[in-house]
Amino acid sequence: MRLFVAVELPDAVRDVIAAGLGRLKRDQPGARWVRPGGMHLTLKFLGERPEGFVAEIDRAAAPALAALPAVRVRLGGGGFFPNEHHPRVAWVGGEADGLERWAEAVDDAAASLGVEREPRPFALHLTLARLERPWGVQAAEHFRVEVGKWRFPEFEAREAVLFRSELTPAGPVYTALRRWRAGVDGGDGDGA
Repeated sequence: MRLFVAVELPDAVRDVIAAGLGRLKRDQPGARWVRPGGMHLTLKFLGERPEGFVAEIDRAAAPALAALPAVRVRLGGGGFFPNEHHPRVAWVGGEADGLERWAEAVDDAAASLGVEREPRPFALHLTLARLERPWGVQAAEHFRVEVGKWRFPEFEAREAVLFRSELTPAGPVYTALRRWRAGVDGGDGDGA
């Protein structure tokens, strides 16, 4: 099974993205745009794993996340990977103090099961598009200006989700396999 761990987005955030993507798709050069319904904040890509791995990562990650507090997420602004001079992936950024601790906890849990650690530090982003070829300076600037106008509601991330990703001709299909709630071991002070 192809697995990853992510934070789901509330419908209000997906609605902002869906409304903004229409104009971007018309105005921007060629790209493979991600469907708003499939967007999430990835914490860790686990790759292809056997079925028994689900129970193992559940035992390792659930208590680690339960000890961490919920996180306030503020999305906004756009950018590119690897950088704006050679854009290959276009994304929405944001801030979420503490979400990097969630990513580290999942990375630690996965590493304890033999999964390779993330080589780069966690970078909060929502992938909007994978570019068919790098966009020029004007297209990149237009993207940043347009995405900069999007106004996302803040939300509280209270759980990480272990997803199975099945690749189909119509695009990936994501199935939630486990949900790990944050703050249940006193991480947020209310025991919820």
